[in-house]
Amino acid sequence: MNKMKLNELRDKAYKIACEHGFHNQEFSNEHYFCLVISELMEAVEADRKGKRANVERYNKKIANSRICQGLDPDIPKERGYEVAYNETIKGSIEEELADAVIRLLDLAGFQGISLELANGDIDDCVEDMAEACRDETFTESIYSISTLPVRYDGIFDFPTAVNDMILSIFGLAKHLDIDLLCIQIKKVMNIWKKQLTWQRPNAGIE
Repeated sequence: MNKMKLNELRDKAYKIACEHGFHNQEFSNEHYFCLVISELMEAVEADRKGKRANVERYNKKIANSRICQGLDPDIPKERGYEVAYNETIKGSIEEELADAVIRLLDLAGFQGISLELANGDIDDCVEDMAEACRDETFTESIYSISTLPVRYDGIFDFPTAVNDMILSIFGLAKHLDIDLLCIQIKKVMNIWKKQLTWQRPNAGIE
């Protein structure tokens, strides 16, 4: 796995969340953890429906799209990216796992949590975490990740829980042969500037 710079991704996720009014009102850590878990539950639903992303098709659609190439003066390029994303990635296991990580990145940014622990361990630990998923169903793996904050309570501090949740999701993604970073970048760069993925607290959340 290529070395990731999770603190840079954290800053980007937090910046976009703030721009969309997600932090206009302060909430508890439990509130934000629940939003993370809601994304993980959507991943369970995507798995139940057999919805997987087709990144290769996404890339082909982008490469062949006149709109994405800026050749249609009446339609903004962002619309081309959005359509391609919705047709090939949206609602998939990959997207929902990426959403969970993005929410954790935002939470880390909001609370000023360094992700050096996860960043330093990801290359060393992700293979072991992926191996641990082999004897579990997808839903069981999601349950383990979702309950991590409760299991850590009183034993490890809050920053460690956030770092380890991120590591655990990347481990599951590795087990499923998902390039989670690829999905995150496509979502951040091609969708978030067009859609309010991070809805305000009183709005609906996809």
